[in-house]
Amino acid sequence: MLIIVGPTASGKTGLSVELAKQRNGEIVSADSMQIYRHMDIGTAKPSMEERQGIVHHLMDVVEPWESFTVAQYRRLAVEAIDDIASRGKLPIVVGGTGLYVNSLIRGWSFSNTPPSETVRKEIQTFYEEKGRDRLYEELSKVDPESAEKIHPNNIKRVIRALEVFLETGKKKSLSDAQSTDLPIPFDHTLVGLTMGRDRLYRRIEERIDIMIQQGLLQEVRQLVEMGADRNWQSMQGLGYKEILAYLDGESTWDEALYLLKRDTRRYAKRQWTWFRRLEEIHWIDMDALVDPEEAMVQIVEYMNKKD
Repeated sequence: MLIIVGPTASGKTGLSVELAKQRNGEIVSADSMQIYRHMDIGTAKPSMEERQGIVHHLMDVVEPWESFTVAQYRRLAVEAIDDIASRGKLPIVVGGTGLYVNSLIRGWSFSNTPPSETVRKEIQTFYEEKGRDRLYEELSKVDPESAEKIHPNNIKRVIRALEVFLETGKKKSLSDAQSTDLPIPFDHTLVGLTMGRDRLYRRIEERIDIMIQQGLLQEVRQLVEMGADRNWQSMQGLGYKEILAYLDGESTWDEALYLLKRDTRRYAKRQWTWFRRLEEIHWIDMDALVDPEEAMVQIVEYMNKKD
C-alpha cells in the first residue's frame, strides 16, 4: 500500500486523488475526525466533487456522539485495505493522524477492553469534582508505569488508563508493553509532504477562512441541536470546541477564530514532529516543485524504485 502523510493543509487530499486515478487506487482515510458523520466542513472532508469518483473508505463511519478507538480504526482499515488489494487495486492511506498510521505499519495489537460508558462517566465525574491532580494521583497509585508515560494534562489518556484498570483489574501499561507483537501486515511505501512553515500557516488560515464561508458555524449549530456537548469525543476536535465555546458565550467570534487558527498551527507543528520520527519516510518538498503534479511523478518514481 501507499501511505501519504503530512500536516494539515499540506495538499494530501488533491494529490492522493490524482494518484488514485493514475494508479487504479482507492483511498483509505487516516484522519481521526473524518470518521464522523454530519461533520464535513470542520474536518475538511473532501466533497464528492473533490473525490472525482475515487472511492474513499473510513469516512462517515460513526455518529458524532459515539466513541471511536485506534483499535477500531485498525480493524476497519485492515479490512478495507485487504478488500482493495483483493480487487487488484492500490490501497492509498491518506491522513495526518499519526496513531492511525502507526497502527497499520507497526503491527500493533490492542487491549480487548471495549470502552465502558458507565466506568468512564464515573471517572469523568471524579475528575470534574476533584480536579486534574487528584485524577492523576489515582492513576499513579494503580498504574505508575502508565502515569510516567502520560502527561497530567492529557486527561483523555489518564481516563482511558484508569478505565482499563477498573474494567479488567490489569494495568494498561501491561497491555501496551505487549502491543507491538504482531508482524507488520502490509508491504508499504510511506511518503510525507513538507513545505515551509510560513507557507503552510498561510494555507491553514486560508482553509479556515473558507470553512467559515462554507458554513462551519451553522454546522456546529446543527450538531448542538443534535445534542452535542464538549464531553463528546468528536466535539474536542479543532473547529468544533472553539465554535462551541463561542456559542456558549465564553468567547467572542474574533477570539474563537483566533484560537482556531492558532491551535491549528500548533497541531500542524505536532504532526510534523510525529512524522519526522518515522525513519522510513520519504519526504516530498512541496516548495521545491514548479508544478504540484511533480509531486505525483516523484512518488511514482519512488514507488517504482522500491519495487
